Amino acid sequence: MAPPAFFGRTFDEALALTREARDYLRDYGEEESRELAVEVAAHFSVETMRLTSRLTNMMAWLLVQRAVHQGELTREEFRDDDSWRLGGAEICLQEPEVDPELLPPYLYDLLRRSERLYSRIARLDGMVAAEAG
Repeated sequence: MAPPAFFGRTFDEALALTREARDYLRDYGEEESRELAVEVAAHFSVETMRLTSRLTNMMAWLLVQRAVHQGELTREEFRDDDSWRLGGAEICLQEPEVDPELLPPYLYDLLRRSERLYSRIARLDGMVAAEAG
């Protein structure tokens, strides 16, 4: 069964955002964190971990959905196992404990975009779970 059109776009968006975050953290993250005040640098670390958690949970959920659509995982297997659901909401949707304006602008942008995408995928997860019965 082919996935709905929105799925492919959402998957591509999540994968692109994951790669963008990887490149940012690899190329600029450490340097930018050294330029921050000590207390803000600690929050920088927390927020980069939150970003990574969001992206990891989103990609895991999207890969499970792709497996269902490609017949590698049945709808019943998905429905009967809550571990296939989108995880990490308590971390991924938590508000930053620092004024986001103190964070590097690019990191703040990645955080905002990843939170919006996570929220969209959380709604999809709820819809898919309701549909699965």
